[in-house]
Amino acid sequence: MLYLVPTPIGNLEDITMRALSTLKSVDVILAEDTRVTGKLLSRYEIKSKLQSFHTHNEHHKLGQIIERLANGENMALVSDAGSPGISDPGFLLTREAIANGIELTCLPGPTAVIPALVMSGIPCDKFYFEGFIPQKKGKQTTINFLLTMPCTTVFYESPHRILKSVKMIADLGGADRQICVSREISKMYEENIRGTVTEVIALLEQKTSIKGEIVVVMDGNKDELNEKKVKEKNKFLNTK
Repeated sequence: MLYLVPTPIGNLEDITMRALSTLKSVDVILAEDTRVTGKLLSRYEIKSKLQSFHTHNEHHKLGQIIERLANGENMALVSDAGSPGISDPGFLLTREAIANGIELTCLPGPTAVIPALVMSGIPCDKFYFEGFIPQKKGKQTTINFLLTMPCTTVFYESPHRILKSVKMIADLGGADRQICVSREISKMYEENIRGTVTEVIALLEQKTSIKGEIVVVMDGNKDELNEKKVKEKNKFLNTK
């Protein structure tokens, strides 16, 4: 059995009782960073064996792990924070487990997307999640695409690149768009910076340093012509 187990995105008390019992019961915990997961296990006195499984070794270890699962071992997959597979390792193992008929389940739990979306004050009945936007090549194309979306958009960004990214949104025509930059969600220094893109740029420029994991929530394109184009395109795609 393979268990996909979400872990806290900041506050270690956000883990569920089911997640704790699962981590205690499995033969092996596959961790993105054993040092990070080790702190969580130490906090809750969990003695299960830890093994590294991350972006740089998942292709190499995949076959071995599938074989062990097929031979009866129970394993849990965790990332450093949040749900495995959401901008973190996990997709390849999940796909391979399904292909090999291995039973798996995903526990519900923490993810940075939903708290940031709900706290933004921006409509959250429909949204598009981009994950991490490109660092260099393709960044402008991606932001241009997000600016055309009629619904709310959500993406992750590094603290070192957030100001540059928000400025690019302004440069590409989104200066008046409502936006919320959330950082350190669930931690002591949680912060939500809200306003138009122009206002948020001014607030970010006042900071001497920006730290922590960042989620950006941006209001959708309310241009009626754009919404009509999107609906026509979707109608065309649905008829093909």
